[in-house]
Amino acid sequence: MARPYQPSLLRLLHGVTALLVAATWFSGLLVYSRYDGRWGRLNGQFPGEWIDLHGTAGVILLPLALLLGLYAFTLGRRQLSRISNVLPLAALALAIGSGKLMQEDWLRNGDLHHSVYSLHLCAWLLISLSLLGHLAGSLRRGGPALLGSMLSLHLQARDRPQHWPGQLGRWWGKRRER
Repeated sequence: MARPYQPSLLRLLHGVTALLVAATWFSGLLVYSRYDGRWGRLNGQFPGEWIDLHGTAGVILLPLALLLGLYAFTLGRRQLSRISNVLPLAALALAIGSGKLMQEDWLRNGDLHHSVYSLHLCAWLLISLSLLGHLAGSLRRGGPALLGSMLSLHLQARDRPQHWPGQLGRWWGKRRER
């Protein structure tokens, strides 16, 4: 069986986005534990302004998520037929969108009743579940080899960063011919 290969642009966008999602998910857990904690708190103290770090990571995540979404709806559109690929993107959009609508002073002031905050908590849970589904779907389709191909640093000859504009140009040209 041939070893799967994922395009380098996908691996870059997917990998950096995944790292930032993990950072915002974890910092969100610390923020929740410190300011809300209605359904449980983490043991121990975590000094620092995690709410500011969480917001900063969210701001950095926004353009990366937009680029990943653009990639998904252009070059990766065939993979969007799988719900395990669509749900993480939808959860990410919900998390970023609801996060941008929040005011950071709400939590510091103990204002936990805002519907946007509740939506943001739901998005946090949806990200957790959808990422588990995304990983399970990837394992079911391609096993460890598929997951490993997303982590590979190997580049094929026609898949280097200087080729990305041409890849996008070919896709755009095919779209215009229809």
